[in-house]
Amino acid sequence: MTDLGVGFRFHPTEEELVSHYLREKLKGTTPDIDRVIPVVDIYNYNPWELPQLAGERCQGDTEQWFFFIPRQEREARGGRPNRLTKEGYWKATGSPGEVYSSQNQRIGRKKTMVFYEGRAPHGRKTSWKMNEYKVFDNYDHEHAGADPQVREELSLCRIYKRSKCSRAFDRRPPTEVATGNEEAVHHHRNHADEAINPPEIINGGVDSPSSGDQNTNPSPSSGDQNTNPSQSVESENNWDMATDNEPMWDWEEFYSFNMWNI
Repeated sequence: MTDLGVGFRFHPTEEELVSHYLREKLKGTTPDIDRVIPVVDIYNYNPWELPQLAGERCQGDTEQWFFFIPRQEREARGGRPNRLTKEGYWKATGSPGEVYSSQNQRIGRKKTMVFYEGRAPHGRKTSWKMNEYKVFDNYDHEHAGADPQVREELSLCRIYKRSKCSRAFDRRPPTEVATGNEEAVHHHRNHADEAINPPEIINGGVDSPSSGDQNTNPSPSSGDQNTNPSQSVESENNWDMATDNEPMWDWEEFYSFNMWNI
C-alpha cells in the first residue's frame, strides 16, 4: 500500500467496520485485509503497546487503532472471556448496543470497555477505551424484525484514548487555559454587569420614588414574594446570555426621559 498524504487517515465508520471489514474477514475472501486490520490477541498486551502492532493504515496514528480478535478457547466452551493483561484488565461499561446501517438496519453489536491498571477490585481507571464489534449473521431486509444471530468466532475492536477534546478535528485548550484566570473572568463579568445595570437604576431611579411613582411601580405582592428561589437563580445565570442580544441604553436619553416623568 502506498503512503498516504498528510491529512489522510484510516477513519472508517461503525457501519464500514461491521458490514465490510468484519464481514469480509469472516468470509475469508480478502487476504489483504490483514494489512489494514491485523489479527491480534490484544489481551496479551497492555493498551499502550498496541499502536505499534496496528495495520499499515494506522501506523503513526495517535488517535485510534483497529484489530481483529479471535475468540478464546474458554469462550468457545461457553465460559467468560479472560480480559486480563500483564498490568491490568479490561472492564465492560454500560450496556451493549447495536450497530445500524445507513438504512436503519441492525447489522451488529457493540460493547464498550475501559482499561484499569492493577487488579480488581482495586484497579485504577485509565483513559484507554475499547469498542468491541460483532456482526450479525445473514442480516438482510427480510429478517430485519427477527432476533439476529451473532457471529461469535471473531470480533473487531477499536482501541483509543479518551481525550478531553470533543473532537480531534478542531482541538481547543481546556477552558481554564482558553479563558485565563477564573477569578479575573468573574471580576470582568461583575464590572460588565455594573455597566449594564448601574446601582441607581437597579434601586428604582436616581431619586427615591414618590407616591405617584409607587403607583406606577408597585412593590411585589405577597404572592410574588413566594416565587420559587430557583427561578431567580436561573434568571441570574441566564443574564449574560440575555444581554448579548439586547441594545445598550443611551443613559443621557434615559435620565432626560426619567426627569420629565418625575
